[in-house]
Amino acid sequence: MRGSFLRGALALALVTGIGGSRIATAEEQVVVVGWGGVWQDAYRKALFEPFMKETGIKVVEEEFGGEYAKLTSQIEAGKVTWDLAAFESPQVIQGCDEGAFVKLDWDKLGGRDKQIDYAAHDCGIASDIWSTVLAYDGDKIKDGPKSWADYWNVEKWPGKRGAYKDARIMIEIALMADGVKKEDIYKVLAEPAGFDRAFKKLDELKPHILWAESAADGMQRLLAGDVAMVVNFNARVSGAAKENNRNLVIAWDSGFWVGTDYWVQIANGPNPSAAAKMLEFYSRPATQAALVENLSYGVPTLAAYDLMPAPIKDGLPTSPDKAAWAAVYSDDFWVEHQAATTERFNAWAAQ
Repeated sequence: MRGSFLRGALALALVTGIGGSRIATAEEQVVVVGWGGVWQDAYRKALFEPFMKETGIKVVEEEFGGEYAKLTSQIEAGKVTWDLAAFESPQVIQGCDEGAFVKLDWDKLGGRDKQIDYAAHDCGIASDIWSTVLAYDGDKIKDGPKSWADYWNVEKWPGKRGAYKDARIMIEIALMADGVKKEDIYKVLAEPAGFDRAFKKLDELKPHILWAESAADGMQRLLAGDVAMVVNFNARVSGAAKENNRNLVIAWDSGFWVGTDYWVQIANGPNPSAAAKMLEFYSRPATQAALVENLSYGVPTLAAYDLMPAPIKDGLPTSPDKAAWAAVYSDDFWVEHQAATTERFNAWAAQ
C-alpha cells in the first residue's frame, strides 16, 4: 500500500519532447492514484514530473490504500474520476474480469514478451515488484536471523515482533516458519488442514506480536526500538535506513515473497487519451531505471535493468542473485481465498 493532491495548474505551454513539439491545452490532465509516502515521492520524480514536462499534460495526484471498493463506488454512481491507479494483483484480476479496467495494447508498451513474465497482465503493467521481507536493526542484532523460524525464536532473539496485519502476508510466512518449503506452500494450503496449520503456528508467536496496519507504522516501530524484528516491504526498509541513516538489515536469505502491483487504466475514466500516453511514458526502460533510483522495488521491463548501476540493481528483489530465496505470491489462489481468509485472520487477530 497511502490521500493528498499535487496542486498547481499548468497553463497553456509549448513543450518540446521526443518526436517534436506540441501544444497542450490548460484543460489536459490525468488523474493518477498511488500509494503515497516514498512510493509516491519516487513516482513524482521519475514519472509524473517528467511526463508533465514533456507533454504539458497536468498530473493530478491522489493517494489510496489499494481499496477496490473506492473505484466500484464511482462506477456504481456513474461518476468515474480516476484515470490511472496502481492496484495489487488480485484486484487487477478481479477488475479486468469485471470490465473495470481497459485492456492494454502491449504493442504500444514495448511488447509483453519484453517484461518479466509475471509482471505483465491483460489489463496492467507492473508499477512495482515488491517483496515482503524480514528486517532488523543491524546495530542491535549482530548475529541476525537466517530463516523465518528464527523470527519465531524469541529465546535467542528476545523482543517483540513487528508483524503486518494482513492474512496474505502472514499465512505464507507462518508456514515457512513451520518448515514448509516455499514451493510447497500452496500445496499445503490447498488441503483442508493447511490454514489450520498456519494459524496454529501464528498462535505460538501471537503474545510477542505488535501489529502494524501500515508499512509506515511498522517501520516506525523498528526505528523506535519497539520491536526486535519486523515484517515489512523491502523498499520501505531501505528507504527508512537511508532517510534516518540507520543500519537496517534485510535478511534476504531467510526467504522473501514477491508480489506485484500494476498500473491500470480505469474504464470510462475522464481522460483516456492522457492516461494512455502516461502508460506509454512509464513503459520506457529509461523511466523505470530512473524510478528505482528512489524506490527499491523491481520494475517489469527487462531492458530497464541494463540501464541501472550495479549497486541499485543488486538492491532489488528482482536481481538475479536473489532468485534462490524468492517465492512469488499466487494471485489466483488469493483471488479465490482472500475474502474468507481475511475474515478468519481479522477475527483471530482481534481475540
